[in-house]
Amino acid sequence: MDMEQAKVGIIMGSQSDWPTMRHAAETLTALGVLFETRIVSAHRTPQRLYDYASTARQRGLQIIIAGAGGAAHLPGMTAAMTPLPVFGVPIESKALKGMDSLLSIVQMPGGVPVGTLAIGKAGAINAGLLAASVLALHDPALAARLDGWRERQTAAVADVPVDEESHAG
Repeated sequence: MDMEQAKVGIIMGSQSDWPTMRHAAETLTALGVLFETRIVSAHRTPQRLYDYASTARQRGLQIIIAGAGGAAHLPGMTAAMTPLPVFGVPIESKALKGMDSLLSIVQMPGGVPVGTLAIGKAGAINAGLLAASVLALHDPALAARLDGWRERQTAAVADVPVDEESHAG
């Protein structure tokens, strides 16, 4: 979904972040939330970042989900340039397994908030759910879809464990 009425912007530092960030997109799609996706590097495309973040609200976005790995400055720099809520998703890095990303995103100075999620896929899914939850505060139809999503998640959890070996054959 990449439409004019997008409410959520999903941005990432590079193409290599998409395998993680696509989970935020899939979550928003499942909930019927319109979003846009862009590659915006804090270090390699700083003007693109400035243009994106500084015009986000005027373009109708209400929330930005920013995924970044390594130095992971994208969420914080985005938050510095927009009044919109920014949710940061640390991308798992090869060198430090995403701990570098997590610590970079979570250590924001007072006055420049970034809601920091878990490293990797779980963080991306939760960023999508969190964005939908914020939007659902003023959208009863979305609130109902979110309630249904949570009910289906609960219903999918087994009551008792199953011996996998008995199902192998």
